[in-house]
Amino acid sequence: MAKVFRYRLKPTKAQIAKLNEQLELCRWVYNETLAMRKNAFEQEERSVSYFESKRMLPFWKESKPELSTVHSQVLQDVVLRVNLAFRAFFRRVQSGEDPGYPRFKGKNRYDSISYPQSGFSIDGNKLWLSKIGEVKFWMHRPIEGFVKRLTIRRSATKKWYVSFLVEESVNHILEPSERVIGIDMGITNFAVLSNGEFIENPRFLLTDEERLKAVQSKRDKLPKGSPERRKASKAVGHLYERVANRRENFAQQLSRKIVNTYGIICFEDLNITKMVKNHNLAKNILDVAWNKSVQYTIYKAVEAGRKVVLVNPANTSQMCSGCGQIVKKDLSDRVHDCPYCGLTLDRDLNAAKNILRLGLQSVPING
Repeated sequence: MAKVFRYRLKPTKAQIAKLNEQLELCRWVYNETLAMRKNAFEQEERSVSYFESKRMLPFWKESKPELSTVHSQVLQDVVLRVNLAFRAFFRRVQSGEDPGYPRFKGKNRYDSISYPQSGFSIDGNKLWLSKIGEVKFWMHRPIEGFVKRLTIRRSATKKWYVSFLVEESVNHILEPSERVIGIDMGITNFAVLSNGEFIENPRFLLTDEERLKAVQSKRDKLPKGSPERRKASKAVGHLYERVANRRENFAQQLSRKIVNTYGIICFEDLNITKMVKNHNLAKNILDVAWNKSVQYTIYKAVEAGRKVVLVNPANTSQMCSGCGQIVKKDLSDRVHDCPYCGLTLDRDLNAAKNILRLGLQSVPING
């Protein structure tokens, strides 16, 4: 099973300068590749392939010798990113979505480089990178499995991280559990479990929203390009990073608790992309990070030998978990009150019980 291990880097000032230079050179290659493909499409009505784009790298190195300070496979990966951006664009065109043509990267808007196969080695808490040198990192947990790909990323607050994509990682199979659970994700509560447990919505972004507005307002009043504005922008970035870190920590801890406890875990198969198009709910939906929590539960379950079932969300809130009759409700109706069997309980708890029932129906008897 593929898995990602992420660590904080500890580069020296000289290494930070070198990393920043490499990001800018990769940004240049990205924009040149995008411009070449865009011009070929607009002027010649033809599509440029990944391999044709990659063949331009030696010519670009002749006209821009500093490109030789970047590992060759890192530059090839930049070209591949442009190719993937175009493939995603054409896929969206064919499916009738808003396509969103690939964009050029502005200054300081290219924040990661990847070593796809070679050009790096690991020795304890030291990472050797071709063209950069030996960089230390905080190894807070061991790397398990064969490292296939390495990515260096610069955060919005100028922190540096390394991510290792690992194949054949070690599975940590847990003792079998007969316990099963259905989970209804919500906004009023983050989640309601079919056993009657309610998990409070942490509202990470909303908690810091007033402070964010104040800091952003202060930044927007400062002259563009001034040291004061850059300092204020850094403060905004720190606040957003804190929100993201707290949300990440919450999702990791909750998914671990669920996987450790239950043998079969049932969620609704929600279309988050479609749901956030409702602008009245988009901020709240993105803040609770349902998708992240479900995805973390899935990969932890695979590693632990547990089973996650995604069920069709149709009528899980409208159906009575007691008798199966449809009881229509508006979003404002927070209590399920069945006129057929007399069952009365919280709307989300009723949905969680339906999710569990539907999930177990799809699990093979011997599964």
